[in-house]
Amino acid sequence: MVNEFEQLSYQSGFGNEFATTDPRVPDALPHGQNSPQMCAHGLYAEQLSGSAFTAPRHQNKRSWLYRIRPSVIHRPFAPIDLPHLTSDFSKGEITPNQYRWNPHPIPQEGKNIDFVQGLYSVCGGGDVISRVGLAIHNYACTVSMKNKAFYDSDGDLLIVPQQGSLEITTEFGRMHVAPQEIVVIPQGIRFSVGVSGPSRGYILEVYGTHFQLPDLGPIGANGLANPRDFLTPFAWFEEKDEPFQIVNKYQGKIFQAEQNHSPFDVVAWHGNYTPFKYDLRHFNVINTVSFDHCDPSIFTVLTAPSTKYGTAIADFVIFPPRWGVADHTFRLPYYHRNCMSEYMGLIVGCYEAKEGGFRPGGASLHSMMTPHGPDVKGFEKGSTEPMTPQRIAEGTMSFMFESSFNMAISPWAVKENVDTNYYKDWQPLKKHFKMP
Repeated sequence: MVNEFEQLSYQSGFGNEFATTDPRVPDALPHGQNSPQMCAHGLYAEQLSGSAFTAPRHQNKRSWLYRIRPSVIHRPFAPIDLPHLTSDFSKGEITPNQYRWNPHPIPQEGKNIDFVQGLYSVCGGGDVISRVGLAIHNYACTVSMKNKAFYDSDGDLLIVPQQGSLEITTEFGRMHVAPQEIVVIPQGIRFSVGVSGPSRGYILEVYGTHFQLPDLGPIGANGLANPRDFLTPFAWFEEKDEPFQIVNKYQGKIFQAEQNHSPFDVVAWHGNYTPFKYDLRHFNVINTVSFDHCDPSIFTVLTAPSTKYGTAIADFVIFPPRWGVADHTFRLPYYHRNCMSEYMGLIVGCYEAKEGGFRPGGASLHSMMTPHGPDVKGFEKGSTEPMTPQRIAEGTMSFMFESSFNMAISPWAVKENVDTNYYKDWQPLKKHFKMP
């Protein structure tokens, strides 16, 4: 049976000005203006702004949607409880210890948990009300969202599937997102997640900023994540007059409203504020061809900048398959203490610096200035392996959410699913120093 989502086509380019209409209504997009007195086919015009009106042109984000009903038609929101989702980490655990989590558990067979119900906050920093900071979540679900949509008023969501593909319906169209792909849903955009079986993954949420491509500097015009490889959906709509739940994350709290129609009723749209996806296997790896181990910033896919130039609220960094050719060099990641916080996850395969306890679906957190680096097996291998060209991380895709913010761990993640033996990875490291 053909999966309709797997057959979808997309518009190409990062941050482009797109214009698209559902082919069932080819003349739905107005020409020469945004808000005509009467839109074609009785549609409503609605602008979705992702930046201040007066933001510089290169930072200005907005899209115009032409929809069957305006999104304002809903009953009042009321608070609901999602016990493991939070943006308030003031009650979280503050610890400088290295943390590692076993693979995030998937709900047991027979438990019908959708994407929203399966959200699980791990750690975060900053403040959601002043809109400066970030949060890191897991998700685990077994069923699709049925007549339910979610949107985040607090920030952008970068979603990293680890197990199971996601069939995502948004106001802008539909996307199929498989493991080793990512999807970004900017602040305020409504979406629903469908799954065909047990699914889990990771989420990076950033407040008060948007994801953008990193500057390339001396690398030049090409390399890393190339703009043409980012994909945005074509317009698609459904005319469904049925009860729908609209779930909203606002100032870290969860609210729900009821309405009698689908929110996915946008017949046409144009603009540059859109959801998009990216296949991590398209990343053009830049690496040393002489000596020493490059800093991990060379593997940055997307960055969410702060107001301090060169310092990110969060970077999304990957470690894909690549060649290692450095001469007389310890090729594994070096031992490190960092003024940034580093959260790592593993999508598939085996991370080269820790080939034991770090498993797909698991994660680690190395807090600001907390030492970290290869375990004893990694050190011994990296110190003695032949200096011949080698494929590194073949069959593997790991990633890092790196942030300039201190992060606290949620009250549940500090004690649930924790690998309490993580620190032991470094205890067998021997003293090799010999006095000359």
